[in-house]
Amino acid sequence: MLKLNQIKKDPQVQELIKQTEIAMGAIGYTEHGLPHANLVASRARDVAREIGLSSREEELAAISGFCHDMGNFMTREYHNYFGSLLFHQIFNEKFEPKEMFQIMQAISNHDKAEMNFTNKISAILVLADKSDVRKSRVMIKDVKEIEKDIHNRVNFATKKSVLKVNKDKKTITLTLSINNKSVPVIEYFEIFTNRMVYCRQAAKYLNYHFGLVINNFKLL
Repeated sequence: MLKLNQIKKDPQVQELIKQTEIAMGAIGYTEHGLPHANLVASRARDVAREIGLSSREEELAAISGFCHDMGNFMTREYHNYFGSLLFHQIFNEKFEPKEMFQIMQAISNHDKAEMNFTNKISAILVLADKSDVRKSRVMIKDVKEIEKDIHNRVNFATKKSVLKVNKDKKTITLTLSINNKSVPVIEYFEIFTNRMVYCRQAAKYLNYHFGLVINNFKLL
């Protein structure tokens, strides 16, 4: 059974993530390369562990997290579907069918309007991915250029982003620290409202409540 460390060493996966980072940089979009892949994989594994999934499910969540954005080099709009198909093309016959289709469903489902959760891996990936808001995701260095794009402004102003699971209280909480001198907090909701809705749906599927805390103020 393949594990995340083996997936990370695959030359095709390495190149897909490299090309994705180049493609996202070319359009001035937020970072979608190795830092994002590693962070999402780590968060996915942590959430899976904290809610009590098996060690193998932890591994599948981490693999899904690491590979979820590698279709971006082809197109941003349909990257979730291309990423899912690319994963199958690379690793077909190296996973049991059930595991393969869980990973494919998680990757394809992580960035679309209709969130239809059919497995916990898919729900965990949404939480791990949509919670990654941070200054270092901004690839543009010119502050004036950063100010022109709301996605870059919000990420650049975010000083801290922590996702925590409380198994006793059945909560999954995203805590953010945003420099509101750089950007009004309302701008966060202009671009992230849909993502927070997805997180609520994902947490609900896992029988948890999703919470959002910004600058020590509980919003959800």
